[in-house]
Amino acid sequence: MDVILTINPKNPPIAALLAAEHLGGTVNVNVKNGNSTAVRLSEDLTFTTPVAICRYLARLDPSSGLYGNSILDATQIDHWLDFSVNRLGNPSQFKDAVDHLDHVLGPRTFLVDYAATIADFAVWGALRANPSWSSKQGSHANVARWYNFLESQPSFQKVSTLLPQKPEKTETAKTSDVGTFIDLPGAKMGEVVVRMPPEASGYLHIGHAKAAMLNQYYQQAFKGKFILRFDDTNPAKENAEFEKVILEDIKMLDVKPDEFTRTSDHFDLILTKAEELINSGQAYVDDTEPEEMKIQREAREESKNRNNSIEKNRQMWGEMLKGSADGLKCALRIKMDMKSDNGCMRDPTIYRCKVEDHVTLGSKHNAYPTYDFACPIVDSVENVTHALRTTEYHDRDDQYYFILDALKMRKPHIWEYSRLNLQHTVLSKRKLAWFVEQKLVDGWDDPRFPTVRGVMRRGMTVEGLRQFITAQGSSRAVVMMEWDKIWSFNRKVIDPVAPRFTGVIEKDAVPITVNGATVSCKDTPKHPKDNTIGTKKVWYSERVLIDQADAAVLKEGETVTFVNWGNLVVRTINKDNSGKIISMSADLNLENEDFKKTTKITWLAETDKAPFVPAVLVTFDNLITKGVLGKDEDFKSYINRNSREETVILGDPELASLKKGDIIQIQRKGYYICDQPYAPASRHTSRSSPCILFNVPDGKTTTMMGEKTKESPQESSKGKKGKKKETAKDTTKKASSGGTGSASPEEIEAVIAKITAQGNAVRELKTQKAPKDQIDAAVKELLSLKANYKSTTGMDYKPGAKPPTAASGGDPAHGSADVEAIVQKITAQGDKVRTLKSNKAAKDQIDAAVKELLSLKANYKSITGMDYKPGAKPPTAASGGDPGQGSADVEAIVQKITAQGDKVRTLKSAKAAKEEVDAAVKVLLELKAEYKSATGSDYQPPGAKKQDKKSKDKKPKGGDKQSKEKKGGSQPAAAAAAAATDEGMKKQTRLGLEAKKEENLSDWYSQVIIKSEMIEYYDVSGCYVLRPWSFSIWERITEFFDAEIKKLGIQNCYFPMFVSASALEREKDHIADFAPEVAWVTKSGDTELAEPIAIRPTSETVMYPVFAKWVQSHRDLPIKLNQWCNVVRWEFKHPQPFLRTREFLWQEGHTAWATREEAVDEVYKILELYAAVYEKLLAMPVVRGRKTEKEKFAGGDFTTTVEAFIAASGRGLQGATSHHLGQNFSKMFDISFEDPKEPSKREFAYQNSWGLSTRTIGALCLAHGDNVGLILPPRVCAVQVIIVPCGITVKSTDQDRQGISDKADQYVSLLKAANIRVKYDDRDNYSPPWKFNHWELKGVPVRMEIGPRDISKKQFVAVRRDTGEKLVFKEAETVEKLTSLLEEIQENLYRKAKKELDEHLKVSLDWNEFCTLLDAKNIIQIPFCGEIKCEEAIKKDSAKDLDVEPGAPSMGAKSLCIPMKQPQDLAEGTQCLHPSCSNKALYYCLFGRSY
Repeated sequence: MDVILTINPKNPPIAALLAAEHLGGTVNVNVKNGNSTAVRLSEDLTFTTPVAICRYLARLDPSSGLYGNSILDATQIDHWLDFSVNRLGNPSQFKDAVDHLDHVLGPRTFLVDYAATIADFAVWGALRANPSWSSKQGSHANVARWYNFLESQPSFQKVSTLLPQKPEKTETAKTSDVGTFIDLPGAKMGEVVVRMPPEASGYLHIGHAKAAMLNQYYQQAFKGKFILRFDDTNPAKENAEFEKVILEDIKMLDVKPDEFTRTSDHFDLILTKAEELINSGQAYVDDTEPEEMKIQREAREESKNRNNSIEKNRQMWGEMLKGSADGLKCALRIKMDMKSDNGCMRDPTIYRCKVEDHVTLGSKHNAYPTYDFACPIVDSVENVTHALRTTEYHDRDDQYYFILDALKMRKPHIWEYSRLNLQHTVLSKRKLAWFVEQKLVDGWDDPRFPTVRGVMRRGMTVEGLRQFITAQGSSRAVVMMEWDKIWSFNRKVIDPVAPRFTGVIEKDAVPITVNGATVSCKDTPKHPKDNTIGTKKVWYSERVLIDQADAAVLKEGETVTFVNWGNLVVRTINKDNSGKIISMSADLNLENEDFKKTTKITWLAETDKAPFVPAVLVTFDNLITKGVLGKDEDFKSYINRNSREETVILGDPELASLKKGDIIQIQRKGYYICDQPYAPASRHTSRSSPCILFNVPDGKTTTMMGEKTKESPQESSKGKKGKKKETAKDTTKKASSGGTGSASPEEIEAVIAKITAQGNAVRELKTQKAPKDQIDAAVKELLSLKANYKSTTGMDYKPGAKPPTAASGGDPAHGSADVEAIVQKITAQGDKVRTLKSNKAAKDQIDAAVKELLSLKANYKSITGMDYKPGAKPPTAASGGDPGQGSADVEAIVQKITAQGDKVRTLKSAKAAKEEVDAAVKVLLELKAEYKSATGSDYQPPGAKKQDKKSKDKKPKGGDKQSKEKKGGSQPAAAAAAAATDEGMKKQTRLGLEAKKEENLSDWYSQVIIKSEMIEYYDVSGCYVLRPWSFSIWERITEFFDAEIKKLGIQNCYFPMFVSASALEREKDHIADFAPEVAWVTKSGDTELAEPIAIRPTSETVMYPVFAKWVQSHRDLPIKLNQWCNVVRWEFKHPQPFLRTREFLWQEGHTAWATREEAVDEVYKILELYAAVYEKLLAMPVVRGRKTEKEKFAGGDFTTTVEAFIAASGRGLQGATSHHLGQNFSKMFDISFEDPKEPSKREFAYQNSWGLSTRTIGALCLAHGDNVGLILPPRVCAVQVIIVPCGITVKSTDQDRQGISDKADQYVSLLKAANIRVKYDDRDNYSPPWKFNHWELKGVPVRMEIGPRDISKKQFVAVRRDTGEKLVFKEAETVEKLTSLLEEIQENLYRKAKKELDEHLKVSLDWNEFCTLLDAKNIIQIPFCGEIKCEEAIKKDSAKDLDVEPGAPSMGAKSLCIPMKQPQDLAEGTQCLHPSCSNKALYYCLFGRSY
């Protein structure tokens, strides 16, 4: 039989070639070179992987024995075939796989039976193809023996001649990739003992990884022993949880210590050694205050206790051991040398008194040794021969040896190596913990963190890390490294094995109609250089999508290569008014196989047979903006608060199969690791979980987390070669000559505009990491425009360039008004930059402001020909003759004033002495007087507004007191300086909201719920602490709703929160909705549970089996139960407090009825109660409606809902749902009863379920809040009236204060008796304005102000939170007026919200109008057919790739409900609104974006 085997000679299928060679003459295998590996048997059947080909060839000749001689042999061979691909082919498992192989081959010559089989071929081939494997390594003797034996066989030698030469490691390569491992002094083979002593106070970081791997290297090199020892000398820092994490991290790094110990194992011995030093007079107990001790050590002064008697030291030592009050003041110090130049030798502390429980020893000890004292003792006792330490401990080496000499103990060798120092990184556990505590990262495993878990979650492999550490060796050279070095090693590991997939950026993706294409698919290799990685299906259709950036470089008529398809010819390119490409068409040209000079494009075919997988590409930047921090610099000043960026893509359908931790390459976009696998859209919530992919840096970047924007080759070459430096003289000549052309200013302006636009386009392409050829084309166009500018003007183009004006050679004062305007803008922008910096604003915000400032300065220079300097004035012609007369003198005075003003500000900010500030102010005022005498006018800071007479006469806001303070003579000098230098500056605090609701809703929402004390963040992501202020709102809701459902005969109960796996399995379809969100309990203590137990995501599977037990007869019905409880849904997609959380509070009602009529009646009664919660309590109008088939509760007959509207985002919000389940669940759980009419027949119950959650609180905040804070409806807030005392001054007497307090208490009693919730804010450490802001932020409906004048007039002031209106009421009308006012506020909030809903609730009969209304933040009622496919199409086609609010994902319109109150009757024959739908509309359905 003849078989044709096609191979890729660059990556041949070794196992298949060996199989073909061994078959000899029985099967004629004809080997041909090609682009890929394949054995094609027919049109429908092609084998493409070496393993599949091996199996096929072996089965062609069973007598060969290549597939074994029995079923058992074949099974074992299958195991080794899988092993060769999945274990040896996986870099992260390669070492473990070879270890296992070495163990198996110990007693064997072949893997299976007594002759070579395809198992040997596959495993040998996998090793032969792996660049990190060498039979000369010596660490796997059995594998090396087997490998070399097979390699010596004639058939293997023959095949080896067909294989690419395996690169041998040369000395040159070794020096470049492998560092120098210096031999340990005095080391003997088999006797070396090393140790690593981490403190269990945090997660291991990459520096610890280096320490662990270096220790393991020497352990293996000398066949010695490696001890992992927990340094638990400080009970305050030691944590059992961190110990567990460290052990897991060590295992993750594939480091295998021989022994685990603790320093505390030797505490008794260390204590004895300390007492030896006391008894020999070599140590003393010192009760000097710690700060004073530090000063003494720095001054090299001896302590008063240094010469204490041994008896006194023993007595004080005893107090330390008891942990007494006196003992806590003491520390044990060892006598070394207080005059030493080495600070570590100046009598260091060796024991501290700490009355704290130890993580393992409990309260046994009250005194603990320091690490510096314990470490040398334990090293000696544990027979450590070589203590590896970083060079930062060098100064402590003398101390280490001194202690061992004093105790006459064996001394290990200290071997130093350089610490791993990385730019833009902090490795201090204390600093890393700060990031975690401040919620700036997701946790210790955040991919921006340098922890072992962080970098591995980011895509670092153990092998990549090991290769990097190996390359560093044990060098002592201290260098500050960049992250790109580490990632470049990692790239070498992942590149050969990372499968290739495709993704198209969802925003502005360009559809292409491919003429002649049909829907089909074919299998192609996942990796172009390694067929063993497997194949993927590539789909083709007449409609494909490409990136907007790719489309921008294509031209009509151009031949373009579509990767994995072939050549296409672009026919048409369609653009919108802005120039953005919206669609294209192309013709297939597959017969043209010339791919050398074509543009290469990645693409995705659109077909229902293989829908796109939604995915999010996440890129990271450094957490620290500064590369190298100085010793005294605070890292908190350089925090990058915008270090994460997300890009939504349409993913290759094959991405659906990715598992967490899989590393892939998205072609032409980079390497990525799957952090969250894709979960398809649920029938119950219509929410799918996109595939979350974290970018894996490839070493071409100078930062750990972000790609470096590289200069294009054209720009680089032209910037470095042949560029002559231009002089001012040259520039003047060019300007005067007017260039080589005669273009008008308008034409030059047009060229400048084109250059600016093209420059922005180039920057945008670089930011989006567009393909190189695309960037090059854009740069080429930019350079062409600049050349055009030069030929026209005679000058090189510079940013900020302006076309020449007619005033260029005329009056020097011409245009001074323009210059003055620019100076004012520069001054204002400079103030803005300083304000942003002082407020520690986000980096990108500061950068944008600085960019604007530089642009203004460039504009100034282009007009005036001079660099801008603070205090600059435009040239004037008003000097009376010569335009320049006296201008130099005035300019000098202005510069002096500016400098002196800066000096005054510096002195004030440094809090200098008052007399020093006054002296500087005096000089400033003299300079201003000099300016006035020279110019005849008062000095005005650049950009300051001139005060006209009208404004001078206007009384300042704040009354007489302020105006008196501003009169001359009453101000001290410092105050005058403040007025002169800081005029207009307003002191701000961060108490209030910094984000505006209309500008950044997401930030506003986060700030308002934190600053108003609604929630507190928690250390489990997606879980939040509900503070009393928010929980009280939930209490009002529960009180109202609980009372109402009890009127319907519904009883409260409680069912367990735990659900067995078997119970969940009973209703797979129902629970499928929650499957990705179910949290599981798998352990009890350290013991694995026999069966995992779920925490309820909902309670149907918990309650309905019990219902089945309770219902036997129709007399057992109805069952009407409700429970108030919590549920857990482990949401990973954009958690938001209240709106989407992993745990939330709710009520869930479950009822069972004998008839459908009764059940349906209850559904609508409950729905009305939910509407009442929103409308009567929360002052929020809702739309009552029924969910579509797509959106209804899975397994139910129908779902009713109340939908709220959030005007700030234009999004709907599902308020609560009431479901009629019909008999679906009762049939599933056998909730049946005997039919009273036919006793032999059993009927199934009709069921309902309904629920309302703490999401209501989030809706309330979003609906009513403003830029001041919350606005709470009176019916749900904890405090309806806040009383704030006013009018208390320094002159107020105690009697005045007591009078206000007594009156406030009277008001409190009066209002409480009237059932008004009231609070008196009597805090004396806050001013009234502070309290006003505080309670306005918290949203209290009414603020009541009372002061001495109010009391005397028997009145009070009431301030409304909703309108800010101030009202004065008589004391006698207190209850009546406030009760009425609270009701008016409640009604006003409802009216306002109702108006917003009415204004944004639209009706549309046109698709384009619908999309326009949607983007204008409306919810729209449209004719709809009810089909699920049509609904999905509406959602997809209405997505405009714009952020609904900052931080929220882009989305299309989804169905909110079918309103029960239809906007109008459907006209006869009305079609469904979607353009591609031909069905008739059944009703109006409400669509919109939603939460």
